[in-house]
Amino acid sequence: MPGLPHGGKLVHIKQEHSPKQFQGGLSITVGADSVKTIQNIAEGVLSPLTGYMTRDECQHVVDERRLPDDTPWTIPILLHVPDSFKAGPGDEVSLLDPEGSWVASLAFEEAYNVDRKEMSSKVFKTYDTSHPGVANLLSQPPKIVAGRLIWVSKPPESVFTPVTLSPKETRILFKEKGWREIVAFQTRNAPHIGHEYVQKTALAFADGIFINPVLGKKKAGDFTDEAIVAAYKALMKAYYPANTAVMSVLNYEMQYAGPREAIHHAIMRKNFGCTHIAIGRDHAGVGSYYGPYEAQEIFKDFPDLGITPLFFREFFYCNKCQGMANEKICPHPASERLTFSGTKLRSMFQAGQAPPKEFMRPEVAEVILRTEKPFVE
Repeated sequence: MPGLPHGGKLVHIKQEHSPKQFQGGLSITVGADSVKTIQNIAEGVLSPLTGYMTRDECQHVVDERRLPDDTPWTIPILLHVPDSFKAGPGDEVSLLDPEGSWVASLAFEEAYNVDRKEMSSKVFKTYDTSHPGVANLLSQPPKIVAGRLIWVSKPPESVFTPVTLSPKETRILFKEKGWREIVAFQTRNAPHIGHEYVQKTALAFADGIFINPVLGKKKAGDFTDEAIVAAYKALMKAYYPANTAVMSVLNYEMQYAGPREAIHHAIMRKNFGCTHIAIGRDHAGVGSYYGPYEAQEIFKDFPDLGITPLFFREFFYCNKCQGMANEKICPHPASERLTFSGTKLRSMFQAGQAPPKEFMRPEVAEVILRTEKPFVE
């Protein structure tokens, strides 16, 4: 059965049923990324956090990759504010979305400044502004507000609401299904055969697979959120035995922090009730900032994480083997291998062509071809 949430208790912050207009008092306008973070704190995705980190918590995470009580934690969760913002201990601060609607109330604890260069170097292992995580951090003001969330607005309905489950809901669902070992699979893409092979390899010894697509900002040429969800529905319907797979989306903005973010992803899936997580080549990486398997190696530093990583090498289709393989089990040269290139996939779809069956299931390709705009423009 699912183990304990990270830190021992699943956080749940009381939610209002709908956003309300701000009525006055201390307030901070937050961006779309922060709105997602607030909801994830409120629903326990980021347990044991109950709000935004204090100076002490932040420094421990940056330096030690742990909270002050020694609980593993690798990514600072911070609320950046303009330098002009002033508040005192005990003040209640309204957090507003860009349209001015109330999102949450925060009990102010302290304000402090962070050294963004130091944080970038330690969290992202680089200060190169071409790294999207570094660029995002540097675009934020250095002043931070810490505090506990008191009330949070319930997120509005969307086309993804039917496939959005909270950690409380997934834990109940896994228990009802009788699953004892649950493998989490994070994805930001429509599924090709390589993805399916990783999932089913993991599923061979587990009771269930938790497919958890990340919804959020995409760059031009990426699959849209709608295309990803529709593609996975088609794959699960046609190729997964009943009662072996659950899909739920995660509203979360990638940090591209490589190894540190791999640990962060594992913590979130632990809170959903997963006992294992699949970690592939260059998990949460970008460009060439991290080694291809660095996101796997970091798990050696966290034997107390409470969720078991499953490490996978990159898969390909081998013509000689006549099936899926990876470098560990296939002796044949690259000329015999069909690799799962995102660029190649995109060009085929843009030309109105279905990829070969060795690359993607026909049912999945058909759904994508029927999608009006499957790629971000």
